Amino acid sequence: MYGLILSLQFAASLILAMVAGSTFGIWRGYNPTTYSAATFVEMHQGAVGGLNVLLPGMALAAMLCTIALAWLAYGRGPAFQLYAGALVFMVAAGIVTRFLNQPINAIVMTWTVETLPANWAQIRDTWWTWHLVRTGTSVLAMAFLLAAVIVNKPVLK
Repeated sequence: MYGLILSLQFAASLILAMVAGSTFGIWRGYNPTTYSAATFVEMHQGAVGGLNVLLPGMALAAMLCTIALAWLAYGRGPAFQLYAGALVFMVAAGIVTRFLNQPINAIVMTWTVETLPANWAQIRDTWWTWHLVRTGTSVLAMAFLLAAVIVNKPVLK
């Protein structure tokens, strides 16, 4: 059991760190409101092409590991509660991504600089707002998961 818990903790932490780090990096290094229309379309389409399936898949893997950890920590007070909190924030980030960011991604993938709709900046700003929400929830998920890992020290037998 000790090895299983450590393996799940490692996997969940590593995978979620990559997801949260990616959203944080996009927040700090890619503010689309400062780009021209042409740069926005090119950058956004490139990012969507590389991350639109990868990051949600990784987030799902982190969720599954965290569900297993919460199940194994059930009845252990703070450890279970922290795993559950991490999971709540992971699910919130997933919902924002799937139902708010990804539909906009699909729209932007159809654009060219010549075919930008008149309200393209409003669509971009809506995407950015929801990205900030998922960044916050992803970072909170990471914080809760790390706290759970610290609290949930497996017992050697």
